Amino acid sequence: MTIPTTPSFRIDGKRALVTGAGRGIGLAAAAALAQAGAQVTLAARTASEIEEAAAAIGQAASAAVLDVSDLGAVSAFFTDREPFHVLVNNAGTNRPKPVWEVSEADYDAVLDLNLKSAFFVAQACVKRMMETGTQGSLIHMGSQMGHVGGPNRSLYCASKWALEGMNKALALDLAAHGIRSNTIAPTFIGTPLTRPMFEDEEFRAAVLARIKLGRIGRIEDLMGAVVFLASDASALMTGTSLVVDGGWTAD
Repeated sequence: MTIPTTPSFRIDGKRALVTGAGRGIGLAAAAALAQAGAQVTLAARTASEIEEAAAAIGQAASAAVLDVSDLGAVSAFFTDREPFHVLVNNAGTNRPKPVWEVSEADYDAVLDLNLKSAFFVAQACVKRMMETGTQGSLIHMGSQMGHVGGPNRSLYCASKWALEGMNKALALDLAAHGIRSNTIAPTFIGTPLTRPMFEDEEFRAAVLARIKLGRIGRIEDLMGAVVFLASDASALMTGTSLVVDGGWTAD
């Protein structure tokens, strides 16, 4: 009898890039990939933040100052660089407000970072991968709000639903090149970005009422999903979404 062997969750020797990696979900993703054996590059706009994070992670982690909203800088960043095997497209923002209060500046801020920058970072990354015949995995940080709607989230939902559609199309374009594309769709996670929201007890109670497992998510809740999608353990997965939402979208 031949017993199958579980595909490895290790990613030793792989090069990984995480955008928006200075804190919160991005920092957790970078740490998870490094702990699984990858050589991780943490990218963000603030040098001091990512340099401190890379030093704390250790394991050959490095910092790269990159403003992903500067498309010229994005293109230059990937040019003539060793290709990455793993991209975690994590940089993002939110401006929660009712639809009638949304300004054009709000629209541009959220859609440009959450969607436009994510698209062109992915494009530049895969062009370099394709030039060198490098196979790998794109992981886009989406949201449960890319699967449902939410009050005061018109812009955020628009960007994250669009990210899901983009992801499926990328998966189809890239499959023949051995490059997979998937999203992770978290519920509300306790991060520096969301922490002020939870100071509103009414808002916190409304969120907890929807999360069936009864607690706000932690950044650690996403680390296993990142490693899974980066590794050979998910080798047949592309064009789909891992919804890590504590049951929010189950009903």
